[in-house]
Amino acid sequence: MENINTLQENTDFNFAQGELLLIDKPLTWTSFDVVGKLRNSLKPLKLKVGHAGTLDPLATGLLIVCTGKMTKQIDTFQAEDKEYIGTFTIGATTPSYDLETEIDATSDISHITEEQIHALAQSFVGEQDQYPPAHSAIKINGERVYEKARRGEEVELKARRVNIMEFDIPAIELPIVHFRIKCSKGTYIRSIAHDFGAKLGVGAHLSSLRRTKSGDFEVAKAWELTELIEIINKNKSLELHK
Repeated sequence: MENINTLQENTDFNFAQGELLLIDKPLTWTSFDVVGKLRNSLKPLKLKVGHAGTLDPLATGLLIVCTGKMTKQIDTFQAEDKEYIGTFTIGATTPSYDLETEIDATSDISHITEEQIHALAQSFVGEQDQYPPAHSAIKINGERVYEKARRGEEVELKARRVNIMEFDIPAIELPIVHFRIKCSKGTYIRSIAHDFGAKLGVGAHLSSLRRTKSGDFEVAKAWELTELIEIINKNKSLELHK
């Protein structure tokens, strides 16, 4: 990753030549919202801006954004393994597998033990076929499937081959289960939450999610979006005259 200026160590950057920006995506923002905000800030430079690896609105954490010539490497960055931390809430399900939709069913969890939870987590490690959530950004005939799901339409999605390398349970505070997962690209943590609850027999949904790593990049070295925008606004006048 030589010659990539992530701005954390140096703010003398060149957007047209290409920058890789590590952003700590705020809660409720879509990945496209972040790209749009940066694109608008860089509008006078008339540059390409894109992101590598979508994060759901209710997720926070590392979002890789590329500008200029660096956008040619988006597919490479997107293919990297990812790491997430967050929580499942067991004993309750939602149609979207997270808190985007209301709880539609609950179950008694008094018989669930910590030993069961730890053992089940380890059973997920390895390659497997995973079905994406109906409320996902996958396109069918040019339309996002979550739009179909919101209209109440039945959506049939194909399973995808994913790999879960690590699945740790650092804390259990029933009904909350804390997790750390390292996985291949394209893995839906919401689907893991749903499948986890199904295998326990009590249901579950994803109640919080944060991406901490993508490849060798870490959220600890990412920019807060507002701070980055301020720096860009202060420096883009210099960029225009390069």
